[in-house]
Amino acid sequence: MTTVSCPSGHPSVSTDYCDVCGLPIGAAATPAAASVPTPAVAAPAPAAAPSTQTCPNCSESAAVDALFCESCGYDFTTGTMPRPKSSLDLGTPPAVPPAPAATADWVVERWVDPDWYAVQQSDDPCPSPGLPVVIPLTEKSVLIGRPSKSRNIHPEIDCGDDTGVSRRQAQLTTDGTRWWVEDLQSSNGTYVAPSSGPLPEDPIVPGQRRELNSDDRVYVGAWTRLVVRKATPEEKAGQA
Repeated sequence: MTTVSCPSGHPSVSTDYCDVCGLPIGAAATPAAASVPTPAVAAPAPAAAPSTQTCPNCSESAAVDALFCESCGYDFTTGTMPRPKSSLDLGTPPAVPPAPAATADWVVERWVDPDWYAVQQSDDPCPSPGLPVVIPLTEKSVLIGRPSKSRNIHPEIDCGDDTGVSRRQAQLTTDGTRWWVEDLQSSNGTYVAPSSGPLPEDPIVPGQRRELNSDDRVYVGAWTRLVVRKATPEEKAGQA
């Protein structure tokens, strides 16, 4: 069988096209495929170096070249954990014990007065009279009234069970020796009378302070009577 060579040098039985590469027999030779340069593939760009590092102790970020964590003091170079803080460290003041509570030299007795209730013509039933509620007076100015969370009213002399008392009924003030009472534009007025006399009929003038004598009583609301007096030694001892 007769064979011929194609322009690329392949032996071919066919005389018109090469059996190996398909080139026409007698065509000009073409460069070998291996001689065609392969296009270069660009190498991937190197990843950017991180600019921060995370503290393994407190998880806060720090500069990549930081030697210590600014938040907790962790040593990035040696991997040393920070030493627990002590009250002996410089700049850490020792704990200061809380100041003892002030002892009240004065108290207010809050009474339910059936006689005062009888002349007020209130629709609310009068509570049963009993022993008074004794309230220490630790401030030089205290509010008489009924509390209101929505209006942020928290009177020191809480008369919340007497609906005849205004939210801001009256103010008691002292110079350490004497006490005054001032009506704060209350709805039903504030009354003052000595214990030896009849019940008061006229309220004190709103906005004007009225000095209290040692035997004076303050009447507010439908049944509330207030007595300002010196605290007894037993009451002072109970506050300590």
